Amino acid sequence: MKTIRELDIDGKTVFIRCDFNVPIDEFGNISDDRRIRAALPTIRYCIDRQCKVVLASHFSRPEAGKFEEKYSLYPVYKRLDTLLKIKHELFFDDSKSGKVISQRAKELYAKMRDGDVLLLENLRFDAGETKDDEEFAAELSQFGEIYINDAFGACHRKHASIYAITKFYDREHKGAGFLLAKEVNFFGKVLENPTRPFVAVVGGSKVSGKLEALNKLIEKVDKIIIGGGMAFTFLKAMGYEIGKSLVEEDLIDEAINVMNKARRNGIKFYLPVDVVVAPEFSEHSTVKYLPTQEIPKEWMGLDIGPATTRLFREALNDAHTIIWNGPMGVFEMEKFAKGSIKMSHYIAETHATTIVGGGDTADVAQRAGDVDEMTFVSTGGGASLKLIEGEELPGIVALQN
Repeated sequence: MKTIRELDIDGKTVFIRCDFNVPIDEFGNISDDRRIRAALPTIRYCIDRQCKVVLASHFSRPEAGKFEEKYSLYPVYKRLDTLLKIKHELFFDDSKSGKVISQRAKELYAKMRDGDVLLLENLRFDAGETKDDEEFAAELSQFGEIYINDAFGACHRKHASIYAITKFYDREHKGAGFLLAKEVNFFGKVLENPTRPFVAVVGGSKVSGKLEALNKLIEKVDKIIIGGGMAFTFLKAMGYEIGKSLVEEDLIDEAINVMNKARRNGIKFYLPVDVVVAPEFSEHSTVKYLPTQEIPKEWMGLDIGPATTRLFREALNDAHTIIWNGPMGVFEMEKFAKGSIKMSHYIAETHATTIVGGGDTADVAQRAGDVDEMTFVSTGGGASLKLIEGEELPGIVALQN
């Protein structure tokens, strides 16, 4: 896979697939622009080489071919305008046509000069994007002599702007942006040759989404710490009463297999020893802190308890490499966010190389104010999980072909 530095881009038109799938609040404002900021080095590199730059990204899941204000990339355009501060023009198709390649987009592209930037509308406004449609990909390829993929967070999806489009570029005209190359190199080096002890902190709601990753990590790490909703499947597998807590009954046998595999491999396996429980998921519900053996039948576990956070902190003390994917509880509600926030602080305080998987985990680190203390915060939760699982990502394979 070539990187942008290895390609001759000077004075050419460059199509950059970015990941601007950022969170928007109820008023239509961007609440976290990390993904936009992460793309700036690649964009500025192209501008400095007098390229005409075309940016494309998806945002959420709109109905194809239909314009919906809430799915428009207009807020991204406004934030880019603030962050880039370029001397040249920043264009955006504001025709609200519901099309990615509209007549207005073509007109803007035709009037671009060296150093100008054009942001296309949400790629998912066209049904061809998610279907990996070659015809749509061919149309997109008309917007650039050079193709750059800098959207690590979307690389695990076989979509037109990620996969099919690369068929219209040879190896000298396609490559990875700085962000994509950094993500792949970081995960690759850490997983292949970590400095030990190597600790994996795995949370989130379900075992099913992380089962493959857990099986792979058991072969690589020295300790595994389990939190979040997925912990209750393991606790039930151990015979504990978990009340109304989230559980995947069909994966209890798999949970037992994971714990047995860890035991055989000499991996230290940590589960919560106490939890924050409530009769319902509500900001106003009564809360108790109980040992995991004492969860009432009509209550549910929604966060790890104080004894568990101390235990997990002790487990992290000697770590030299930490990979963290998944919150420790339902962090979206402040009442049940303490475990996740404390875990973020503890990971940030270590002297280890710390890698935070994207998505919710990055959001926790952001809320905790620990992002700057982490060694690396990934922009792609799903994509980083696939890398941990050892799967090939379509977006990376397409650049290698």
